[in-house]
Amino acid sequence: MVEITLPKNSQVDDGKAWPKPADAENLREFQIYRWSPDDDDNPRMDTYWVDLDDCGPMVLDALLYIKNKIDPTLTLRRSCREGICGSCAMNIGGTNTLACTKGIDEFEGAIKIYPLPHMPVVKDLVPDLTQFYAQHRFIEPWLQTTTPEPAKEWRQSHEDRAKLDGLYECILCACCSTACPSYWWNGDRYLGPAALLQAYRWLIDSRDEATGARLDDLEDPFRLYRCHTIMNCTQACPKGLNPAKAIAEIKKMMVERRV
Repeated sequence: MVEITLPKNSQVDDGKAWPKPADAENLREFQIYRWSPDDDDNPRMDTYWVDLDDCGPMVLDALLYIKNKIDPTLTLRRSCREGICGSCAMNIGGTNTLACTKGIDEFEGAIKIYPLPHMPVVKDLVPDLTQFYAQHRFIEPWLQTTTPEPAKEWRQSHEDRAKLDGLYECILCACCSTACPSYWWNGDRYLGPAALLQAYRWLIDSRDEATGARLDDLEDPFRLYRCHTIMNCTQACPKGLNPAKAIAEIKKMMVERRV
């Protein structure tokens, strides 16, 4: 009989169950992924109980309650608390989302929290986004022009400005890219929904004059065409954007320039 040995750190073990807060009546259970590179152990799921009468309404409030009052070693990213910076993106209840905008009362039973899926983990709920940011840098997300710079500003009509709505609002939280199966398997070559959404934002900017070069950079079997329109990215976006539509529009631009 063949014995299969899983790679180190590839399975999640049962973790510690922390004591319930004393004299608390309104409790909620949280099961949180824990892993540290300083340990030689597999990842584990620790169980915490949060006193909802002493905690704010959002999942981020519960995480900060745990870190401040129960377990200071819990590691996570957070900043704005307003759904603007994207720092607290994680997988909550099976969905990639922002902890600061996800209400505790949106879930039933124990709330399970993991780092964003299919990304290297730095520690606990903190994913390594080095490659994600490098892909964003690759699409050169800034205005590129060849004509002389105007004395005041690059002018744009109201109609052309409206075309950018639904694109510029991306906060680079990585929820969409880490929900995409194509990005899971080809993340080293496929740019992913977030980067391609940003690429389209500059492709249709009426002030930008590098459309041809930008399309040349995307003309690759993997960078663009690994998208199979599964729509996970659109479903996962906490800002209500539609990366799948943006990718489809880029593909359309690729075809139109050949005609």
